[in-house]
Formats: sequence, structure tokens, C-alpha cells
Amino acid sequence: MKPSLRGTVDSGKWIVEAVTSPAAQGGFTCQISITQSAPEPEFGHVFAHYRAFETEEAAVLDGLRAGMMWIELKNGHVFGV
Repeated sequence: MKPSLRGTVDSGKWIVEAVTSPAAQGGFTCQISITQSAPEPEFGHVFAHYRAFETEEAAVLDGLRAGMMWIELKNGHVFGV
């Protein structure tokens, strides 16, 4: 079995990681993990991407985008965690 594709973006204050896996309906899904240490107390959040993708590359890239958008929205105080 082929290993999962993994992508990471690390700013020093937060880390977004996206890991692919085969989707039940075909294609690939992505799990997104976020860890943030600044400017607030350290916390983590994990969520699954809302859709499946045709390729692993598309899944991991969109997962990283979604994770970075989540950080941007949280740090903009659009929602609280």
C-alpha cells in the first residue's frame, strides 16, 4: 500500500499539517492538524477536509490552504476556540 502524502507549513508560531488517505467513495481525503503557540496559549485543532479530491497532491495542497485559512480566521477573531 502506498504511504500517505503529507504536507507541512511551519511559521514558527503555528504549524499546519495535511495528511491524505484514500476516500471510501474514491479519490483522496485529507485530515488537517493545526498547532498554534502564539500569540495566544498553545492549542491544537484537527479536522477532516469537507470533500474528496481526484489526486493526493490536490488533497494535500487544498488541506494546507484550508488549515492556513482556519488560522487566519481564528487570529482575526472571526470565531473563538
